Amino acid sequence: MQPSLIGLAVCGGLLLTGWMLGAPLIVGLILSLAFGSTAVATLGAVGGSSPLIYMVFAVVLVGSLLLRRHLWEELCTLFTRHPVAWFPLGLAVYAVAGAMLMPRLFAGRTGAFVSDREQGLIVEVPLQAVAGNITQTAYFCLGIFTFMALGIALAKPGLLKAVRNGFFAWTTVIVVTGFADLGSKFVGAGDIFLPIRTATFAMLTDTEHGGFFRIAGLYSEASAFGGSALAALAFSFLYWTRTGSRFAAILSLGLLTLIALSTSTTAYAGLTCLTLVAGLAVVGDLARGRIARPYLLLGGLVVVGITVVLAVLVWDKNALQAFEQLFKTTILDKSNSASGVERAFWNQRSLQSVLDTSGLGIGLGSSRSSNWVIAVLSQLGIVGTLLMGRIVLALMWAGNRAAWDASDRDTIALHDAVRAAAATSLLTSTIAGGAADPGLLFFVALATVLACRDVLTAAPAPAHGLPAVGARPVVLT
Repeated sequence: MQPSLIGLAVCGGLLLTGWMLGAPLIVGLILSLAFGSTAVATLGAVGGSSPLIYMVFAVVLVGSLLLRRHLWEELCTLFTRHPVAWFPLGLAVYAVAGAMLMPRLFAGRTGAFVSDREQGLIVEVPLQAVAGNITQTAYFCLGIFTFMALGIALAKPGLLKAVRNGFFAWTTVIVVTGFADLGSKFVGAGDIFLPIRTATFAMLTDTEHGGFFRIAGLYSEASAFGGSALAALAFSFLYWTRTGSRFAAILSLGLLTLIALSTSTTAYAGLTCLTLVAGLAVVGDLARGRIARPYLLLGGLVVVGITVVLAVLVWDKNALQAFEQLFKTTILDKSNSASGVERAFWNQRSLQSVLDTSGLGIGLGSSRSSNWVIAVLSQLGIVGTLLMGRIVLALMWAGNRAAWDASDRDTIALHDAVRAAAATSLLTSTIAGGAADPGLLFFVALATVLACRDVLTAAPAPAHGLPAVGARPVVLT
């Protein structure tokens, strides 16, 4: 193992930031998710894998769980209060067994896509045990153990505030580094974050697409940045609509701007889906005769934007030609591009591997695809997919809101915003995700959502149920 001094220094800075925000480990863990290209070390024994810095915080958090005096009692409380916690534990056991057995049981009977570090390409080879079985399974299990550790830690009163601070810090870093990355490229300074990109995987951080600079922020390429920015947008926008927070509003507008300029097909497709969901929410509000002010503000901005575009076209019909070319290359021609055809082939062969293994899967980390759902099905098999589906349903469930304390709007907002961020992360992974692991954000969100529900149901239920939550809704008469 070769440690990265820069990665360790960044970890120290995040710990200090977390201490200032009330919880060094929890805030540092969430904030570290924004550093998508900073590794803490290089592991030569497992193919040169470079674990990112979030693993330091996750390992320490899980380690602190093992040192707790009343560990077994707290675990029993977690599993008793939230029976859904049995499903991640069962999935971890199943994933470990599958990663060890399936590549050997079905060796050579189906194909797999692995990274060839010498050629820098993804190549198809006969199924066999690879280093990815170890590393991907380790990351996956670490995420599940982090969920358990965080679920126990958040039982302590007041720590949800630290989680909220962590998510806002994470969102802020994405916005600030996104604009810094774009600005540096615009003035010709190149990739200013190159010194802290210590991971060993390929970096596509100083490139152009359709005549526009690609925004990578602290991530390894534009698609990864776009996916994270979209999840951060879901968090900040939901928090804004629930509380009217001006800071959340500023973050939302900044993220919208970055996503629009990101040149990421994944981000554009995801934003389209989120827009449809927001449209349905507006229709629902209108049906009830009320609408939250953030929706009115966004509607006004859309009208102003359309007016400006039309005015520019009247002045010069070729003024927006560069944007037309960007739309064509990122959206219209994407499926017919070389990468689009290649990714479709990955998905096709991954689905074929489900049949080749009689629905058992090829083992976690054995291959990659270009769709999270397909990756789960091909690697974890039908049983693993059912277990994962049950966990996702637990996260996506809106909760028994009739039993909630309606006066605790901050906790309700945190619950809904974190749930939206996790759902958006799964959406972008489904659009262009290569691994079966839903990511650490998903497991952090699951623990946070369950903790929020505990807090909200601890107080007596309101006499007439939970009223509609919104940021100073406008009543339509």
